[in-house]
Amino acid sequence: MSAGLVVRDARPDDLDAVIALLREDAIREVDEAEVPASAYAPAFAEILADDHHQLLVGEADGELVATAQLSWLRRLTYVGGLFCVVESVRVRSDLRSRGYGADLMRAVERIARDRGAARIELTTNARRDRARTFYERLGYVPSHVGMKRYLGGVA
Repeated sequence: MSAGLVVRDARPDDLDAVIALLREDAIREVDEAEVPASAYAPAFAEILADDHHQLLVGEADGELVATAQLSWLRRLTYVGGLFCVVESVRVRSDLRSRGYGADLMRAVERIARDRGAARIELTTNARRDRARTFYERLGYVPSHVGMKRYLGGVA
């Protein structure tokens, strides 16, 4: 169990810390190691300004240690239901298995319920057995088969 994660909306000055968390990912389709964090600034600013997207960060002991991106989609299914799509969930690698991920996902669920979402959706890479087990422990079910088609390029 974690000592407690403080979850909040990201701010412009969180860019470097968020990018550092994303770069810790062992499964990346694109090698971005040499790309400066500032290259992400336009997308970061667009996400922060868009009501259909929400970038969360989690702080522990004054340090940013977790992040998740939420996208809010209105669909005709579920009688025009609002869906919360969760992407890019990360906890700093040296702090995993301390409850921060569960704290972050509980905050996501609270936010989704407060906004009236019909469902939370997420995908995890098929190679991430530990992540899949983590989400299943939190009550997520593998109900659909996700498919992707990569179109090339980074943008």
